[in-house]
Amino acid sequence: MVFPDIVPTSRRYSPGEFPQTEFRALNGATTTLRYGNRRFNAELDLGFQNITDENAALLLKLYEDVTVADDWLTFSVSNIAGGASSSLGVYLREAGGSGLRWRFAEPPMVDSVKPGRSSVQVRMIGRLDA
Repeated sequence: MVFPDIVPTSRRYSPGEFPQTEFRALNGATTTLRYGNRRFNAELDLGFQNITDENAALLLKLYEDVTVADDWLTFSVSNIAGGASSSLGVYLREAGGSGLRWRFAEPPMVDSVKPGRSSVQVRMIGRLDA
């Protein structure tokens, strides 16, 4: 499903990690075994400050639709990466061939600011499609 065309006022991104295990010997020597070459569990936190209640409801509806359908989200350059450089936007959208797909990590949090205005926090997680 496509994320609505609402530009976040804040973003926090973590690219995830590679599947690996570290072994430490008694003498302190460390060996790392990597089990793959693709990241997983990327995180993307989006903040939408002082948006209309209609846009807040749109985000809540998207959460319901994606969760019920067990679907993934896709982002465009204009919504999620709005205001970011094109090189950073590739990571925010996970469009660079990583294989990660976005879904909601938890339900959106809505704070009513004043009548007709809300602030919404959305937390996404990037998973490899199995």
